[in-house]
Amino acid sequence: MTPVPDNSAPTDNVRQFTVGEDDDGIRLDRWFKRNLPQIGFATVSRWARTGQIRVDGKRAKPEDRLETGQVLRVPPGGEDAPTARKTAPRTRTLSPEQIAEAKAMVIRETPSAIVLNKPPGLATQGGSKMTKHVDGLLDAFVTDEKTPRPRLVHRLDKDTSGVLLIARTPGSAASFSKRFASRSARKVYWALVVGHPDLAEGVIDAPLAKQPGTGGEKMHIDEEGGAAAKTRYRVVDHAGERAAWVELEPLTGRTHQLRVHMAAIGHPIVGDGKYGGPDAFLTGAVSRKMHLHARRLIISEPKAGEGTGGKLDVTADLPHHFAASMDVLGFDPGLSDASPLREEAPERSAEEKKQAARRHFKQARKETRAPRRARGAAAAKPKAKPKGPAAGRPKPKSPRK
Repeated sequence: MTPVPDNSAPTDNVRQFTVGEDDDGIRLDRWFKRNLPQIGFATVSRWARTGQIRVDGKRAKPEDRLETGQVLRVPPGGEDAPTARKTAPRTRTLSPEQIAEAKAMVIRETPSAIVLNKPPGLATQGGSKMTKHVDGLLDAFVTDEKTPRPRLVHRLDKDTSGVLLIARTPGSAASFSKRFASRSARKVYWALVVGHPDLAEGVIDAPLAKQPGTGGEKMHIDEEGGAAAKTRYRVVDHAGERAAWVELEPLTGRTHQLRVHMAAIGHPIVGDGKYGGPDAFLTGAVSRKMHLHARRLIISEPKAGEGTGGKLDVTADLPHHFAASMDVLGFDPGLSDASPLREEAPERSAEEKKQAARRHFKQARKETRAPRRARGAAAAKPKAKPKGPAAGRPKPKSPRK
């Protein structure tokens, strides 16, 4: 997810951004590359070295990892790239095949958004050894020099298919980001899971943390030090005890949350060997691919002029392997319209409220201490020596060493 900016336009003022859920765990330098690509690594390093970049009021290093809700302070400027980069094209040149591939994913277009149905196996963003990804195909939607390059607003795992929202402009990206950060955006996933959950519906409340020794590539449940994570689920249908079709709605946005939570209750998503191991695969004609699909997204669009902005409600068709597995297991897609499982955005957990209160108290304490330190420094400043003889005055003592 792109950040939620308090002032995203380049000005002479300091800018502040709130780290979104989809940027949880990302390195600071990667955050800039993703959200402010016009600011180069050299500039980020210099700002960090001189203390101009602050995270929750503290100095930060390029390799530091960010957490959802943290406030990032970015100094003004930095958009002027080196001369060598000024001559580089604003967009990359795509082949006709790549342009066709990008446009084939489109399921809805509005003045503020492009909604894609991401196929399984295509990464949302590039990374180590990842050369093909959705972000690299977005230049297909840049028609001329005046058209801003579309921006990712959130992400889907490489093997997860379905609705992916792309913002057309920086302004719409900021607006959509606020919706995701406030949890007013409604996302409903369809999944096929191994076995049949005992409860027809419920909420999985299990904190998640990065699993040590995996380089942040795998998550696990950590009751002590994990970040709050909640998932609501509902069983739509089941094929005996072999498999079930469930709807999932994440109430938080942790990495691999749905996958870890379903595996944790003993019903891994079909095809998810990473968290379900060998038990995540069914025999017979059911595909071995991941069966997790972002079926529906409901989100408010930005206000245009004096308008109120409307609801963007999009449903993505199932990929071929998922639809085929539904047929094999006897599931009828018409049984559900993927309506949200909750009525309102969930209230923040007690732990989340505590963390927010701690951050607020910390910032308030810093603001209180600053004037005191300034007064103390002024009081400690030695007075100027009087000119000429100072009869009757004691000779000042030498300062202690």
